[in-house]
Amino acid sequence: MKKIIIILSSIVVIIFIILMIFLFNTNSKNKDIDNVKKKETTEKVKEKEDNEFSKLSYYKEENLDRYKAYQSNNSDLSIEDIVTRVNLNLDKNPYTDTIPSTNLNTNYLLVNKFNYLDSSYIPNNLELLDNSYAKSGIYLVKEAKDNIERLIGDAKSDGMNIRVISAYRSYTYQENLYNNYVKNDGVENADTYSARPGYSEHQTGLVVDVTKAYDDFNNFENTDEYNWMKENASNYGFILRYPKDKENITTYSFEAWHYRYVGAELAKKIKASNLTFDEYYTRYLDYESN
Repeated sequence: MKKIIIILSSIVVIIFIILMIFLFNTNSKNKDIDNVKKKETTEKVKEKEDNEFSKLSYYKEENLDRYKAYQSNNSDLSIEDIVTRVNLNLDKNPYTDTIPSTNLNTNYLLVNKFNYLDSSYIPNNLELLDNSYAKSGIYLVKEAKDNIERLIGDAKSDGMNIRVISAYRSYTYQENLYNNYVKNDGVENADTYSARPGYSEHQTGLVVDVTKAYDDFNNFENTDEYNWMKENASNYGFILRYPKDKENITTYSFEAWHYRYVGAELAKKIKASNLTFDEYYTRYLDYESN
């Protein structure tokens, strides 16, 4: 009996020793894991502190490598411009990695060479413009229509003669228009002044092309009407969508006649910022409107 007790005691001691070794190893491993996690966390915090891009409210962590790559090729640009342009996908070729436009049927709707509208998209509340303000058969979203008519009426009181020559265009209309431009000028040239179907702002129903009444729209920049629009359009909710010297942002040639409706409050902010709609959108609207 005594011998059995001794054997059992020995077994218990051995089991205890094994258990203690196991617990020790487990604790050591857990401490190692904790240390690795702490190190990784510390490194991430330090990396964030050293990351000059992250200080901007419109910084996107998933774009960090792209910011760095774009900066290395554009060292003359500010941090703000680098983050803005990468967020707009301007580090990529137009019409690549495109996504569906969001904020449909709102003044925040962004359409460009990276944000597209479905072929079936037709904006809500399209209304026909009166022939005294536009060519026949021209439609706009009601809010934009009311304000462009008010703009043209007030401009007339100032001796200006402004007329809308184009506004809402369907996907099919834009497709035919773009294909004709390509046929005449080739894809590369056509892409500088015409949008591919689905990528045209005209499909939003928030855009007008204007000119001095019965004058060639290509001459609009040289008219008093253009100067009046530059000064006053924002009061009626319209912005010059493709400004001069911003071609590298908008990816379109300067168009003195192309105005986008965004609402008076926003139009005044965009005008004061000296930013394009694209730039203003990614800096201030992208995260506010979703």
